[in-house]
Amino acid sequence: MNPARIDRWRWRLGTLALVAGVWAHGRPAHAEVPPAPIVDVSQLPAVPQGWAEPNPLRGQAEAIRVGRDAFNQACARCHGMDANGSRAPAPDLRRLGGACAKVSDEALRARCQADADFFFAKSVRLGKKKFDIEHMPAWEPVLSPQLAWAIRTFIENAPKGNATPSVAELARQAAAVR
Repeated sequence: MNPARIDRWRWRLGTLALVAGVWAHGRPAHAEVPPAPIVDVSQLPAVPQGWAEPNPLRGQAEAIRVGRDAFNQACARCHGMDANGSRAPAPDLRRLGGACAKVSDEALRARCQADADFFFAKSVRLGKKKFDIEHMPAWEPVLSPQLAWAIRTFIENAPKGNATPSVAELARQAAAVR
């Protein structure tokens, strides 16, 4: 092949690679603002303004129901339906704070849960970004703290394994924990 022709092809491929690289770098994975889940939060108790920690809705049956609906609308695409993240592309959220239940000291367990709640709230509010690549969008402009805590309450009560329980079963489990 003619050396001048090879140089033209190298130049074209190099230009194409440069354009593709600039285009891909400037376009995050979740460029659009995610839609808000459509759920009725009127039955949930009011939570303090802002992102109060620890979770003010922990163990409440209505929060589990609302949180499940909101999770399946907003989070299941990446974290698995009904929080069953065993085959999902994003982390299995049921593990977040799971070790806290094994802590026997009540004060230390409460601190462990507060730390897990802080991590959850920060992740939801600000999203997840690594090396300037957005892995999870920021949900703060979309989710109210009340709805985010309801989602957290559902996740805490979602069963481990691959079973999909009914809302009544989740509420019964939450009442037993209280």
